[in-house]
Amino acid sequence: MIGSAKLQRIAEIVMVLGIVALCQPWNLFLHRYGVTIILIGLLTFLFTGWFGKPQSDKESIDGVFDVSDHHEGRRHGGNS
Repeated sequence: MIGSAKLQRIAEIVMVLGIVALCQPWNLFLHRYGVTIILIGLLTFLFTGWFGKPQSDKESIDGVFDVSDHHEGRRHGGNS
């Protein structure tokens, strides 16, 4: 079975190829179905994001995207 990360990468490539197919003037079949190709890639990307394997605990607690004001061991305002 294809992993969700690999399937998301394939979906991204399909979306880019759909844009290329839509913008090229030589093949009427590709131009006609360019939007359909983009939508297939987009739906695949969304579904793998929703139903894919959840993140590991290490990725979710590394704090890279932590925007909260709460930090362990620190007090905000006042004397410590």
